[in-house]
Amino acid sequence: MTSGKRKTAIARAVTRPGKGRVRINGFPLEILPIEAARMKIMEPLLLAGDVANEVDIDINVRGGGFMGQAEACRMAIARALVAWTKSAELRKRFLAYDRTMLAGDPRQVEPKKFGGPGARRRRQKSYR
Repeated sequence: MTSGKRKTAIARAVTRPGKGRVRINGFPLEILPIEAARMKIMEPLLLAGDVANEVDIDINVRGGGFMGQAEACRMAIARALVAWTKSAELRKRFLAYDRTMLAGDPRQVEPKKFGGPGARRRRQKSYR
């Protein structure tokens, strides 16, 4: 069991021997309605090649928006494939393609402060 995080989204992946099926919250990856998110999630599967066809991956993802969830799933899948194969070559391939596949992105949303509509922006002043 591996996990991936992005912003407030957390994905947990369970890997077992199978035929290459990927299910997200019980639904097959192929019927995911948002194409950009689906392509993002499929990146580690395409990079892994034949290894991805030997395992079934069940992912449970909670929190965040759809793109944060997609990136958390992507990280969980990449980590699961590396853990399953124990392959240093596959790990290097993932890191060379995009480091955030295995190493998380620590950026979080900055909390809003008083005196303005956002974290940094202040109210406009008018001298007229």
